[in-house]
Amino acid sequence: MSARTLPQFAARRDTASSIALRDRRRVSTWLFVLCFMLLGMIALGGYTRLTGSGLSIMDWRPVTGIIPPLSHAEWERQFALYRTIPQYRILHDGFGLAGFQQIFWAEWTHRFWGRLIGLVLLVPLIWFARTGALTRGLTARLLLLFVAGGLQGAIGWFMVASGFDANSTAVEPVRLVLHLACALALYVAILWTALSVRAPAAPFIPATVAVVRTRRLVWASTLLIGLTIIAGGFTAGTHAGFAYNTFPLMEGHLVPQGYAKLSPFWLNWVANIPAVQFDHRLLATVTALVIGATLLSGLRTPQLGKPVQDVLMLLGWAVLIQYALGVTTLLLVVPAWAGTVHQTWAAILLTVAIVALHRLRGVGRT
Repeated sequence: MSARTLPQFAARRDTASSIALRDRRRVSTWLFVLCFMLLGMIALGGYTRLTGSGLSIMDWRPVTGIIPPLSHAEWERQFALYRTIPQYRILHDGFGLAGFQQIFWAEWTHRFWGRLIGLVLLVPLIWFARTGALTRGLTARLLLLFVAGGLQGAIGWFMVASGFDANSTAVEPVRLVLHLACALALYVAILWTALSVRAPAAPFIPATVAVVRTRRLVWASTLLIGLTIIAGGFTAGTHAGFAYNTFPLMEGHLVPQGYAKLSPFWLNWVANIPAVQFDHRLLATVTALVIGATLLSGLRTPQLGKPVQDVLMLLGWAVLIQYALGVTTLLLVVPAWAGTVHQTWAAILLTVAIVALHRLRGVGRT
């Protein structure tokens, strides 16, 4: 059977374990590269937001937009478009062409990186599928993720367009959080797929009381990390990080005054700066404490095995670093470098939690 006839055979295979070892390594390495690129995309997204670069490109051209301005006339056209939106008039009045070019290149790089991720996903996917390195189920899943990536680009434009509204200088927080949440969901899906292709068989772990308790704590930690990141998105979207730049108290209070000033009450969670920042602080603290309990439980449970205990140790160190980054970003009043690192490390923290969950797949399985 030649390599060219393998796709028909591959179509009858539905499990990652049926992929040859050599193919599993190649495919998983490709997917891990995509994960690394997505981390870079998350970092670039944070940087464009913190530098106010996201609104500098006024049109959405999914294909031809990959070409930046190549002439002075085109630069002037782009700059003229930017001068029509409220952000320029309110924040950057008198902004010269050189200053516009700086924010333009940041946003262009962000969009270019997204297009590059799409190519790095699609081209090897076609190659691996044609050479029989993928199962039918895995091919379908990756095609679905490619479509989801394209939709993420559309959601990004939906977010950016909200910043063009009258009297608006930034995108709507809800759309920003939607864009961030979809990016993280796509990242987690590709990461889980990469881990499963690399190690399709889950080592058996006895389902003792201590093991099950630790697994539940890992799940709780992962969900809390995701919820804290979402709360961080609202903190970024409302610019809440630029207020109450003291820690642990907020203007001398544990719970800030005016926490519940908006009605209905739930609106405080997404639009009230004191409440938004307090919620992010509270969730971060609870997350750190739960991860601490998870680490303590895991280290006292030898049945988990060294691979699981090692990743739990990494999880403990990662949350300490992230908490310190959060406090540093707050106290320094959100400089671009600190905010970017804080957002990127949040994704790394989530990565470690997902790896821990993946290594716990074998609990109770024979």
